[in-house]
Amino acid sequence: MDGIVTRSLRKSFPVRDRLFGRSREHVAVDGLTLTVPPGSVTGLLGLNGAGKTTTIKVLATLLRPTSGTVTVDGLDVVTQARDVRQRINLIAGGERMVYARMTGRENLRYFGLLYGVPTKVLPGRVDELLDLVGLTDAGDTVVERYSRGMTQRLSIARGLVNDPAYLLLDEPTLGLDAPVARDLRRVVASLAARGKGVLLTSHYLTEVEELCANVHVIAGGRHLAEGTPAELTAATGGNRKVRVTVARHSASLAAAVAGFADRLGVTATCDPDDDGGAVVSLSHPDDVAGPLVTAIVAAGGAVTGLELSEPSLEDAIIALAGQAPEPVVV
Repeated sequence: MDGIVTRSLRKSFPVRDRLFGRSREHVAVDGLTLTVPPGSVTGLLGLNGAGKTTTIKVLATLLRPTSGTVTVDGLDVVTQARDVRQRINLIAGGERMVYARMTGRENLRYFGLLYGVPTKVLPGRVDELLDLVGLTDAGDTVVERYSRGMTQRLSIARGLVNDPAYLLLDEPTLGLDAPVARDLRRVVASLAARGKGVLLTSHYLTEVEELCANVHVIAGGRHLAEGTPAELTAATGGNRKVRVTVARHSASLAAAVAGFADRLGVTATCDPDDDGGAVVSLSHPDDVAGPLVTAIVAAGGAVTGLELSEPSLEDAIIALAGQAPEPVVV
């Protein structure tokens, strides 16, 4: 199988200037090329407004591309949209994707019929999906009585009703309690292990690091970088963060910290806390925790705590986004 493949994908929208009455074009996705292979979870990351949701809606056949191509196992999303829809499904955490006045079971049966699931197969699949998302006991309860977490779990089941080859997940754990989000991650990982291709957008980067074999970073609709979470973090040269708590704040301590930071060519803070102590913080690509503590002790400071944090995927995305060109408006 070929996977989901975009080539030079572009999607723009007309925007009307209310003040001058003129129309202009906003480019939401600009020349995007990427692949979502079967059998793994692929991440699509970027800051708000990067073009992630627009990209997913094009892949889901909800929006037509302005130019470029998108194929799903060789099927074109424009000219063969009906066939593509049989191979994909979408779960969006920020949108209501089930009907509140129907029961959970009725929802799954309804969407199964829309997707053409054979009537002999459908009852068993509905039971299987309700069990998968932990809603067997609530299957005959109307959705308007569900909690938010239950509704989102039903949306996950709805997204699997046609047994899609590819699942598009747009912030699927948004607003979910931690146990439900953990269960969803377990389901997603098992789907990939069974050969399904998954495209995931999420602001919860720990789940991206847990699930994604490969990540694409975009900004202004343009492709910036690709790699594993670890590769992207290493490639952007993120800083290690050091936070030292000291028993007593003093002018000599502040001077020692300032001198240490000046020698490294970085900025450090030495702020008093509410108990008369101090909190010293700085960032540097190298491991400077030991030399910093030595400088603090040499200045008469008594260290009471030390916290270290390695460069993160979040740091990498922010760094990449800062290098990106501005979105195109013509």
